[in-house]
Amino acid sequence: MQALLGAADGTGAVPGRRVAITGLGVIATCGVGKDAFWRGLLGSAPVGARRVEDFDATPLFGPKEVRRVDRFAQFAVAAAEQAIEDAGGLDGLTADPDRAGVLIGTGVGGLETMETQIIVHHEKGARRVSPFMVPMIMANAGAASVSMRYGFRGPCETTVTACAAGTHSVGNAARLIATGRCDVMVAGGSEAGLTPVGVAAFTNMTALSSSGVSKPFDVGRDGFVMAEGAGILVLEHWDRAVSRGARIYGEVAGAASSADAHHITAPSPGGTGAAVCMEQALLDAGLAPDDIRHINAHGTSTPLNDAAEAEAIAKVFGTPGPVVTSTKGITGHMLGAAGAIEAIAAVLTMANRLIPPTAGLRELDPEIHLDVVAGEPRPWEPGPVLSNSFGFGGHNGCLVLLPA
Repeated sequence: MQALLGAADGTGAVPGRRVAITGLGVIATCGVGKDAFWRGLLGSAPVGARRVEDFDATPLFGPKEVRRVDRFAQFAVAAAEQAIEDAGGLDGLTADPDRAGVLIGTGVGGLETMETQIIVHHEKGARRVSPFMVPMIMANAGAASVSMRYGFRGPCETTVTACAAGTHSVGNAARLIATGRCDVMVAGGSEAGLTPVGVAAFTNMTALSSSGVSKPFDVGRDGFVMAEGAGILVLEHWDRAVSRGARIYGEVAGAASSADAHHITAPSPGGTGAAVCMEQALLDAGLAPDDIRHINAHGTSTPLNDAAEAEAIAKVFGTPGPVVTSTKGITGHMLGAAGAIEAIAAVLTMANRLIPPTAGLRELDPEIHLDVVAGEPRPWEPGPVLSNSFGFGGHNGCLVLLPA
């Protein structure tokens, strides 16, 4: 399989090092940890904002340090801890820490800290603002915290591309392995934007569901449901993973990024930017549209996004095309963490040979002519999967994942 070194001139993929997925970490409202998360994906759609209840990062940081780390960075470290343990532990991953890196995306970073410290400034004055505010609010705090905790001295970066950030982080991390710069990458996304101002802002722009139910691709969909959490994957050079006897969940075979260049929040008409991104991801993986067996859709449950994505899928794959599901009916929309969480969902779909239904979908929009899984999980023979993410600003990201 040709992987992750797509030619810049669009002439096709060129050979690169294979990228194995060897560890998964999840913080989500439907389940903390990959096993609980998978069980949650097969459940019924909840109502209301998806907040991770009873989360306590004190055991990871200690009672003093935990107060100096924003919730989104706490999520990132907690999910990374799970993923590294799932990959066999730190000892197996850091033979050369200069060739191990971290890429963790976010949409809004330390919004909770920003909001609370502005209130402190307003009510108590400038001298009472926390001296730890800056390192708590900065978007790169999640990646930096993971890098420092585990001593990974390779590239440590943060992608901030709204709802495509998690997907871009995984794709860029995989490329660092494919090109030979790194052997191990910890990659994904983290978000904790369920603050009063954050919720009010999305509510007032009419992006959120008034019913509190996420209904991707449904004729009655009325907006997304905000969520918080994190998804982290451990990626390795395939040969290295095999040589150390690691369990390999799957492979990152291709990734792509494109821009709509159209509008700050609305997708381009007909999903043209999304279609280009999907085509480029296939090119990067050296695959044809007919090779894709399943699509984990962005599927936010907003009228414009779902229609544009459905049209883009139909342009690239025809109708009904590959089997489609959106897991946001269960997880809600984790913004910058969404793509990473959905990549993990796609990996678990392959591992369990079962595609979760699109929770909340009762009546498929008659304008959408895709094979969308609804009602019950669908057994399948795992094959190449496309995972889509499209963000405000016109940012598009796609991953092509293969079963192990």
